[in-house]
Amino acid sequence: MNNNTRTPSGHPIKLATAATAIALLVAGCTGGDGTQTPHIVSPTPVDSANETVSLYTNQVGFLPAQKKEVVVTTGKVQGFEVTRTDTNQVVLTGESSQPQMWPLAGESAVFIDVSPLTEAGQYRLTLNGSDHSVSFSIRDNAYSDIHDAAIKAYYFNRASFALDPAYAGSWQRPAGHPDDLAAELDNPSAVRASAKGWYDAGDYNKYTVNSGISTYTLLRAYMDFRDFYADRKWNIPESTNLQPDMLDEILWNLDWMMTMQDNDGSVFHKLTTLNFAPDVMPHEANEQRYFVGKGTAAALNFAAVMATAARVFPASANTYQAAAERAWQWAVQHPNMPYRNPENVSTGEYGDSQFADEFAWAASELLMTTGKSEYYDAVNTHLGAPSTPNWGGTMGLAYLSLLKEGQSRLSANQINTIQADFLAYADQLVATDAASGFHVAMRENDFVWGSNGVAMNHGMILATAYMLTQSEKYRTTMSHLVDYVLGKNPTGYSFVTGFGDKPPRFIHHRQSQADTVADPVPGFIAGGPHSGQQDGCDYSSDLPAKSYVDDWCSYASNEIAINWNAPLVYTLAAMNNLY
Repeated sequence: MNNNTRTPSGHPIKLATAATAIALLVAGCTGGDGTQTPHIVSPTPVDSANETVSLYTNQVGFLPAQKKEVVVTTGKVQGFEVTRTDTNQVVLTGESSQPQMWPLAGESAVFIDVSPLTEAGQYRLTLNGSDHSVSFSIRDNAYSDIHDAAIKAYYFNRASFALDPAYAGSWQRPAGHPDDLAAELDNPSAVRASAKGWYDAGDYNKYTVNSGISTYTLLRAYMDFRDFYADRKWNIPESTNLQPDMLDEILWNLDWMMTMQDNDGSVFHKLTTLNFAPDVMPHEANEQRYFVGKGTAAALNFAAVMATAARVFPASANTYQAAAERAWQWAVQHPNMPYRNPENVSTGEYGDSQFADEFAWAASELLMTTGKSEYYDAVNTHLGAPSTPNWGGTMGLAYLSLLKEGQSRLSANQINTIQADFLAYADQLVATDAASGFHVAMRENDFVWGSNGVAMNHGMILATAYMLTQSEKYRTTMSHLVDYVLGKNPTGYSFVTGFGDKPPRFIHHRQSQADTVADPVPGFIAGGPHSGQQDGCDYSSDLPAKSYVDDWCSYASNEIAINWNAPLVYTLAAMNNLY
């Protein structure tokens, strides 16, 4: 349930943090997005004489060619040695970097570079003169299993569909929400079907705006890494057909999105109950579902996604293009219609009042698909400065498509200008990484509701910068963000369920909470730390990079969401393909 104001507490891994990968191939959960401004607490100076030393690293594993780091929270330079665990042979020694304060975590830290190690195996790093140590692995396919789990999470969150044990394992369940009799909120006698789609987050509702960015991001992953997905399967019911599993999963949501368009081209904002369901299984949540609201954002998100789908699914291209152009024309006629929840509806709002970014994105996709001059003119009118995408800010998505597919639609000078602006923004992320005490491109205003989704969207930006330039700084900064969400962070969590030595166990995800399985659905990325703490749960820290708790209570930090998993899928695909 994104953008909504709604326990064992998480503590940093002390001393020993193992980094072996768990190869679970079943899927995950969903969560929420917000834009609350973090409250910064002044950091406590480190007393190096009495400091608590903690070691953090990627708990899932490194690729042989990847830059590899261990972060140690300490106020002084540390000597170290690394041994192979199978032979107990010392294979690397040296000293750390100089200490560097990261105010967002309130800690001073050093980096230990273990990149010279490239041979596959298990390793242990120990600080000189102490028993402080951490384990890590190097594997050729370090990100293969976690990628497949992250995309299979969407299968686990399918609406209108029973999860068979042959595909879902322990997380089998009956079908929920057939959505065959959904009513219009403003006209309850108007009833029709709106089946399929993915549950948005920890809740059971479906939202056009958030589905839009999620579906586009998966389409972008397929378009950018088409060969990777050509024969890649992760055991879903469609795995036996002749179409890539990625396209089968995307179609499950495209089919639902098409039901959200009305006869005049307008698009309903969401399909929801009036209030959030209790923590029950999907088939037990039987309240009436409604088509709720319309607005400029929903129409433009829909137009952008359908225009993109027209390029990916040739057999349905005419259908998708026609739907996209009808939604665009409606938005042009209603250019400033923000959505707000009616008084009797309390589910996720996804409210937005600025639409230049949605116009730029939709126009870019329609230009790529049709080549029509009206969309060319709209791109020139609406394209603003690049930024990292989120559900309420889609300008960055326009840049991704224009830079990768726009050469035949724009002049060379236009492409060069757009690329220069895009790379200048990517350079800001590289600079943030270098200045961070944890070597991570996360700024103060990135620690919002769904901060891990921000991190992975940064990763998508940096992957694109690398593909455009082959400049190593972009690839390394991207890989540091992957390390961050997989354990190299001051909470000590690997934030993807089922992966790493300390993954979330109590995510805010109704299926995982209500079923009888001890482990949560695997493959979902938890929302992540930020200091908003809108849920009133018991947090151990107010600092933006530490304000996280692994508890069902914590919808503000521990919910899951389809728009956070999508850039996780993209960035893990990039790790699998760009090294």
